[in-house]
Amino acid sequence: MASPGRMLSRGEVQRVCAGGGCLVLLGRRVYDVSGFVGLHPGGEELLRSRAGKDVRRDLQGPPHRHSRNARRWLEQHFLGEISPEEKSQSHPETWDTGVTAAAAKMMDPRCKAVDEETDLVDWRKPLLWQVGYLGEKYDEWVHQPVSRPIRLFHSDFIESLSKTAWYMVCLVWIPVVLYLSWYCYTSLARGETRLFATFTTAYSIPVHKYWFPPLFVLGMCIWSFLEYFIHRFIFHMKPPASNYYLITFHFMLHGQHHKSPFDDSRLVFPPAPAFLVISFFYVFATVVFPEAFGLSLFTGGLFGYVVYDMTHYYLHYGSPKKGTYLYRLKSYHVKHHFEHQKAGFGITSTFWDHPFQTLIPKETFEKED
Repeated sequence: MASPGRMLSRGEVQRVCAGGGCLVLLGRRVYDVSGFVGLHPGGEELLRSRAGKDVRRDLQGPPHRHSRNARRWLEQHFLGEISPEEKSQSHPETWDTGVTAAAAKMMDPRCKAVDEETDLVDWRKPLLWQVGYLGEKYDEWVHQPVSRPIRLFHSDFIESLSKTAWYMVCLVWIPVVLYLSWYCYTSLARGETRLFATFTTAYSIPVHKYWFPPLFVLGMCIWSFLEYFIHRFIFHMKPPASNYYLITFHFMLHGQHHKSPFDDSRLVFPPAPAFLVISFFYVFATVVFPEAFGLSLFTGGLFGYVVYDMTHYYLHYGSPKKGTYLYRLKSYHVKHHFEHQKAGFGITSTFWDHPFQTLIPKETFEKED
């Protein structure tokens, strides 16, 4: 395939597309989105149907005008230009990417819209110790997505603990869910668990084994609220521009995911730090409620967390069929990343976005046929 920055003929573009690649044009500028077709929120078929074509009208809308961040994202996949002698006689290029021509020549081959002048950080070094110095520029910078991996720590060992493959969530936590489910059911079956026994023996309520399924489901429902609450009020807190440590903490917690939303090694919560958070909820559930009762709620919540992490990974890397629930959810979540960072906090569902009025308006994420 042609190297970045070279001149291409229209014949070359068509040959690459015929060979399975996916190049699109904006006037004379050519972009290689072959590696992005499976991640495109509108579906692979939608993007491949534009292969070899000028997509200015599609991107500007109607029916869907792509955000400025989406335009910047596309610019990172710049490949080259159509030879001047083959220049189209159509209207001149007016596409606003937010990236100057001078900056484009300096672009990192792995992420051409990023350089030290425009991106404020040194990508050759771990970012965690740099972002705190961005101050007032941090909030805007962290919500301008890039297509490249991120390194947080100097230590290779600590860096490895901050990453994980998606399947590790299932390998680690599903056996725990299965064991706790068996333990709770058999404990409740002994008939020794009673609610309110601490306050009054006469009016305590026996909790039978048949309570386990509804308690499990209730735990999942409680998790769905915690999912929304944590995402909105903790992951999307706005750290004070003058506080280096809060900015650093925010970036480590969630900012790095918004900066590099398709870094597949950081799309799910690594087991080591997850253990600390899960342990807190375990202790809380067993202290506040009778053990088997509290553990039943906790187990349902833990399973809800696993569903959340797997759904989140799929919304970034899956290719759901058009018209399905997951297709709409993927479009919704991508809008949260690229355009509506202060709305759309639901991951597994949009349920809690309704009562808390953080729903992304439907017309802003509808996709064309």
